[in-house]
Amino acid sequence: MDALELLLSRESALKLEPPGPPAEALDTIFASAVRAPDHGRLRPWRFVVIPEERREHFGELMADCMQRHEPGASAEMLQRERAKALRAPTIVVVAARVHKGHKIPEVEQMASAAAAAQNVMLTANALGYGAMWKTGTPAYDATVKEALGLSPDDDVVGFLYLGTQVGSGIQAARPTPAEYVSVWAG
Repeated sequence: MDALELLLSRESALKLEPPGPPAEALDTIFASAVRAPDHGRLRPWRFVVIPEERREHFGELMADCMQRHEPGASAEMLQRERAKALRAPTIVVVAARVHKGHKIPEVEQMASAAAAAQNVMLTANALGYGAMWKTGTPAYDATVKEALGLSPDDDVVGFLYLGTQVGSGIQAARPTPAEYVSVWAG
């Protein structure tokens, strides 16, 4: 796929199903992710792959998180939370390991991790897979981060769901660039 066409047509998937990207495709996806802009070469990004056979365990982790944060959550709410892990055959957790107190501002390190996440999304699309980017309370929970092998100080940028897209993506109105662009007159 042409790079410009990919950038101009990118959309978030609404529904994903198997198959997800195989190991070779994931290698390509991560090769593009680590090409994200990285001021100071701090390499602040971390990636955790949740393969298809571990999704139910991840769903339990998410439901446990909900129960800790919402003690009154109903059984139905907890089941919906578990089901989020089944949205796609492959989930990639993108996190930022920010070097606090470094001369490179923390916001730039977070921006690098977000750019890496965007590269994951774009490369998945270029390889013929659909993708959606989600967060939610589990992204900010220290227990979830620890269970994923991350540090409590790491910042989860997103849970990226990857798989074969079913139907069209999320139909969102595309903004007109002129609404957001100005030319500085000095």
